[in-house]
Amino acid sequence: MKKIINTENAPAAIGPYVQGVDLGNMLFASGQIPLDPVTGKMSDCVKEQAKQSLANVKAIITAAGYQVSDIVKTTIFLADMNDFAAVNAIYEAFFTEHHAGFPARSCVQVARIPKDAKVEIEVIAVK
Repeated sequence: MKKIINTENAPAAIGPYVQGVDLGNMLFASGQIPLDPVTGKMSDCVKEQAKQSLANVKAIITAAGYQVSDIVKTTIFLADMNDFAAVNAIYEAFFTEHHAGFPARSCVQVARIPKDAKVEIEVIAVK
């Protein structure tokens, strides 16, 4: 049974999509840009943006009853591949902090991210 996931602990969708879709044992979380869900603002620092994007992802998976350790696939979109090392360090710390193994991952540079963010992260989680 398909369940739509929405939480106030992550930014609301800024287009015709939902924060996540839970299929019961598999969750697809939409790409999260680094908007603070309370203020609607984002830092200019790519490291802070990566932290906020991951916090938003965590809020969505938590709202659906999943844990960070349930994440099996991530996709990272970067506005500038020169930020790869900085984002990678934040990403590694996030999964290490949550005692989760590292999921499969893709990381690509894109021409532009909504709201001119420097990073966007989407995940798939499985129970």
